[in-house]
Amino acid sequence: MDKIILTGGGTSGHVTPNLSLLPSLLDSGWEIHYFGTQNGIESKIVPRQFVTYHSIKAGKWRRYFDWKNFIDPINVLIGIMQATVQIRKIKPRVIFSKGGYVSVPVVIAGWLNRVPVIAHESDLTPGLANRISTPFVHQLCTSFEETLNFLPSTKSLHVGSPIREDLLNGDRETGLRLCGFNDQKPIVLILGGSLGSVKLNKCVRDTLPVLLENFQIVHLCGKGKMDNEWIGIEGYKQFEYVDKEMSHIYKITDIAVARSGSNSIFEFLRLRIPSLLIPLPKTASRGDQIINAATFERLGYSKTLLEEHITNEIFVKELFEVYKKRNDYIENMKKAAVPDGKSNILHILKKYKSEV
Repeated sequence: MDKIILTGGGTSGHVTPNLSLLPSLLDSGWEIHYFGTQNGIESKIVPRQFVTYHSIKAGKWRRYFDWKNFIDPINVLIGIMQATVQIRKIKPRVIFSKGGYVSVPVVIAGWLNRVPVIAHESDLTPGLANRISTPFVHQLCTSFEETLNFLPSTKSLHVGSPIREDLLNGDRETGLRLCGFNDQKPIVLILGGSLGSVKLNKCVRDTLPVLLENFQIVHLCGKGKMDNEWIGIEGYKQFEYVDKEMSHIYKITDIAVARSGSNSIFEFLRLRIPSLLIPLPKTASRGDQIINAATFERLGYSKTLLEEHITNEIFVKELFEVYKKRNDYIENMKKAAVPDGKSNILHILKKYKSEV
């Protein structure tokens, strides 16, 4: 049986695209190995019943002073050695990297072992892990076409964003029943990211009396961030996190309010959900979400509200504005040529599979 290694982690955005590939890879007969850290988010959400999971050391570069910045390069070297040993045992035909700091040791170890590495960059500007990895990969795929301007033309390819097939096949009645909603008012989906946004959560709850006069609100607020005061309020449903039910929630969503991580915004584009995007500020990121949001706003798919500009009044005003112009956003999204990222990546990986 042909073997493939998947890697990526640190945030769910570096893991869920890999998960979108799993069913098709399994159906194609691949034996799948996943390389991640021992305690990262990937260790919790990668389904162990379908893959063999390997823990390695990795180093994370922090954009602030931390003594770990001096220690983590050693962890990267240890991770390269650990990955090298495992790769020599597994003998994979190809490695697929979704980025994140855990991917760097795996990519370098793959290159040292002469295993072809296919990497994917979700954001418009390449992240640090993929910038480091670029010399060692055979091909670097992108979600945004504009990303090709930042990468070597000889090894870069625009393929689109890999999206889980189940997200495209939700059931409206199931979604309404899950949230306890009806068809009397439009539905707004609030997404604060996998960890939840404290500022956005507070703003939503502060403005609920006004919002609930006009909308029903489904609020994915993040682990440990549910508010008991609002449990049971008609028209408002909180979840810490949603996985398999997400397709049904998307099916009932009229507009979304969300961070502008690449996975989410390309899901909105594919499903033609107008959105108010509130990107992570530069104080909490490298600014990639700000660039993602600006690009989608320029293309007419969404509207951007910077976190530092948020007040309760501005939030409500901008949300109502997006709803008012939702049909314009939908028409723009209908005109977009959206590549099938999952199928394109699977086609590339298939080239490395031996003939049966």
